[in-house]
Amino acid sequence: MKVLNQFFISSMVVFIGCNQQNKTAETNKAGTEVRQKIITFADFKKIKGVDNVQDVPFQLSSKLDSVQFFVTPNKDAAHLKIAYNKLDNYYGFEEFEDFYSIHYSINNNISNSIEAFVLKSEFKAAFDLTLQGVDLYQIRSSTFKGSYDSKNKSFNKYGTITEVSEQEFTAAFKNKINEVLVKNPQIQLKGDNWIQTENSKEIVIVQHENVSTADGTLSNEYIGQSPYLHLEVFKENSVETTDVYYSFYNVKSTADFALFTGGYPQILPNKNWISSISSNSEVGSNFEINKYMKQSLHQETLLYVNFTNFKIADETKAFWVNNETFYAEVYPVNSAPTQGKKQKTAFIKIQLKANLL
Repeated sequence: MKVLNQFFISSMVVFIGCNQQNKTAETNKAGTEVRQKIITFADFKKIKGVDNVQDVPFQLSSKLDSVQFFVTPNKDAAHLKIAYNKLDNYYGFEEFEDFYSIHYSINNNISNSIEAFVLKSEFKAAFDLTLQGVDLYQIRSSTFKGSYDSKNKSFNKYGTITEVSEQEFTAAFKNKINEVLVKNPQIQLKGDNWIQTENSKEIVIVQHENVSTADGTLSNEYIGQSPYLHLEVFKENSVETTDVYYSFYNVKSTADFALFTGGYPQILPNKNWISSISSNSEVGSNFEINKYMKQSLHQETLLYVNFTNFKIADETKAFWVNNETFYAEVYPVNSAPTQGKKQKTAFIKIQLKANLL
């Protein structure tokens, strides 16, 4: 009986000892969390701020109200939670397994810049942006048959716009109905001028904008002829802006400038339409449909829309499959490539309302 009592007492000591040890460990763990260092921007590495955005490998953005800045690319590292401001710049410089390193200017003060590490789960790099969650219908303004409208902010007044698969885009391309521009062999580059030669007679096609460049290269490029319009199309650069536009010339008798579009033209002979879709230098992209007046060699705007949430990837690939259905290849508005990584392309279908135009 005595032996049994000693065993019971020894067991109680061991049990109580283990229990006490567990409680101590839990207390220490809780104490560690409470005593975690509170940090400020002063704890981050100071760096030279970004003075040329062209030197930034990629941009970052977030849809969260607040984000975390870590002092090292480690989830256990000290970190600071701050409000996300879409007007601030989050310049990405390096990619890690779970983090991006960024250069961040406090209060947009370039002389007060730090290096921080942000979670990939909280940010999207510009090259990874997609149209998911994007309001494709959002517009800044529109013009319908001469009537300008800056109050209506949705495309649903004119039709529908949806993202489609690359497979649908490729299949639809086989049924496009807009005219194909073809090279006119009578137009050749001679010296610094494009020349139209017919019956041994040469006509110089003078640029609509008289642009000269530092290296002497031409600022206009011959694209091709519209067989329906009997006009020659050139890609030109503007003197005042970085905008590119397409000029149409009548060269049958004299090389007169006839009209222009802001993007690569899609011509529908059965409707006398000249349309284009191009990136807007300020916001999003421009979609425009003009009616061509053959007698006066002028055009009138039937529809102009400034979409705000996407840019045009390759305007030469846009096309019509019927008089209401238009396809284009696009990018999210803040999308941008980086070294070794391309933007994620997307495809849209614009469906005009029946008998809209």
